[in-house]
Amino acid sequence: MAVKNEKLEIVRHSTAHVMAQAVLKLFPGAKVAIGPAIDNGFYYDFDLPRPIKEEDLGEIEKEMRRIVSGNHDFVRTEVTKEQALAQFADQPYKIELIKDLPDDATITTYKQDTYIDLCRGPHVANTKEINPQAFKLMKVAGAYWRGDVTRPMLTRIYGTAWEKPNDLKDYLNMLAEAEKRDHRKIGKDLDLFHIDDENPGEIFWHPNGWTVYSIIKDYVRDKIRKDGYVEVNTPFVMPRSLWERSGHWAKYQENMFITESEKRTFALKPMNCPGHVEIFKNRLRSYKDLPLRIAEFGSCTRNEASGALHGIMRVRGFVQDDAHIFCTEEQIPDEVAKFCALLKDMYKDFGFEDDKIVVKFSTRPEKRVGTDEDWDRAEGALADACKKAGLEYEIQPGEGAFYGPKLEFTLIDALGRPWQCGTIQVDYQLPSAERLNAEYIGSDNAKHHPVMLHRAVLGSLERFIGILIENFAGALPAWLCFQQVAMIPVAPAFNDYAEEIMNKLKDAGFRAEADLGSDNMKGKIKAAQLQKIPYMLVVGEKEKAEGNVAVRFRDGRPQQIMKVDEFIAYIQDKVNTRFVGI
Repeated sequence: MAVKNEKLEIVRHSTAHVMAQAVLKLFPGAKVAIGPAIDNGFYYDFDLPRPIKEEDLGEIEKEMRRIVSGNHDFVRTEVTKEQALAQFADQPYKIELIKDLPDDATITTYKQDTYIDLCRGPHVANTKEINPQAFKLMKVAGAYWRGDVTRPMLTRIYGTAWEKPNDLKDYLNMLAEAEKRDHRKIGKDLDLFHIDDENPGEIFWHPNGWTVYSIIKDYVRDKIRKDGYVEVNTPFVMPRSLWERSGHWAKYQENMFITESEKRTFALKPMNCPGHVEIFKNRLRSYKDLPLRIAEFGSCTRNEASGALHGIMRVRGFVQDDAHIFCTEEQIPDEVAKFCALLKDMYKDFGFEDDKIVVKFSTRPEKRVGTDEDWDRAEGALADACKKAGLEYEIQPGEGAFYGPKLEFTLIDALGRPWQCGTIQVDYQLPSAERLNAEYIGSDNAKHHPVMLHRAVLGSLERFIGILIENFAGALPAWLCFQQVAMIPVAPAFNDYAEEIMNKLKDAGFRAEADLGSDNMKGKIKAAQLQKIPYMLVVGEKEKAEGNVAVRFRDGRPQQIMKVDEFIAYIQDKVNTRFVGI
């Protein structure tokens, strides 16, 4: 179970205050907004008298180190609303925050050295707890005040802070490695996909990328078919009336693309669940039909803000390996345990063992549908299911879906970064009489509403491919690679032999191509290496005469001479076992 580092979070929040003090000294007249701790660091938003330059960050850091070296106490003081308004009279963003507080609210300020900030805390006791060699300012960005595009654009300065200098060094090294692994760069280098600036959040898959996409899709289809799922397909556009009944219109409308036809309002589906309920309802169901596992590679569209988009990791148009399990309340533990076994099996095939999976239990959010009694039952059933599945988890209070609690499965990649992928959610609401009214005939011959389990293993296929690209730095396992073998003749005289072997590999089901271009052998090998092709088969006079191939490996291990059939057996084993390497 992951443990939150509260001490480090306090250090980062305190460092943000030190940065604010430094900025106010170096930029007289600056106005401060908010400065929280975030994952791996902190930020603070400012309204500055002039644009900030890259070289300013070094000066701010220097001033921060001077402040930290003064060993100043962080002093907490409680003030009234009137006192706070007077104290921050020259800081309009703080004034707005104070005015939004209830009149009887307990308001606290924190002071270090000459700087006083409006803050709930907590903070370190003294600036000496902030290591002057363990923080660094990272970048400058723009941010609308309170995230509202109609409000002023502020300058946001991001920083990172750690307990020890070596921790900072390790983090910066990780960032440098992450930059090399950026899926957008690798996607371009390997000719996998592109995104047009005039069509943000929508992906153009190139042949190489679509090959990987199709391999994963076929893999998922095979796994779920064997696990008892039936595959369906539901409309991409569905009427407002359906979204109103499901509750999405009231709770999710701002994220939906809406259109009209013949004086009726429709929405491009942001999720697949209402469509699956409609399929369940299309004929009379019996308790003997349950559990019914309905799966779909559902094409969804969500109206994400353009500023939040990121390569293929955060998009507007995507496909989920989505499924919904209709079951009785008594079947929930078995179905959740069965899903968890499927999920772990699939993650292992992609190189993520159990120790690389973190499970989070998200409970009822403030904005939700259903009674507290419904939520008590749903959360209790999910907790029982976790116990049956032997899952350890951490609680995420208030992070559940608006219709039910959920488990989230986070993958830890080669750089130690977390990626939330799989999920299973318990839903009593959508199938209810108040919503979409899905029913089955029970063993008592009466009508009952099923429980609906929303689940996905990979989540968005687009995002999962981005994760794989970065996890493997583009060097995908042989079973996933868009091209598994490159045939490289040492001279044009051996092109025929290269093509003969290529065709034999293709007949055996492998993705192989022969490089018959005008470049020399070394150039062809380099081109194959740049494309991160797992195996390069070099053939010349000796190989042709003996029916062999000289096998070069992507990972640089020594070249091996193999008979063609021997190589086919070798690669077949790696592909059949979904070996993560080559």
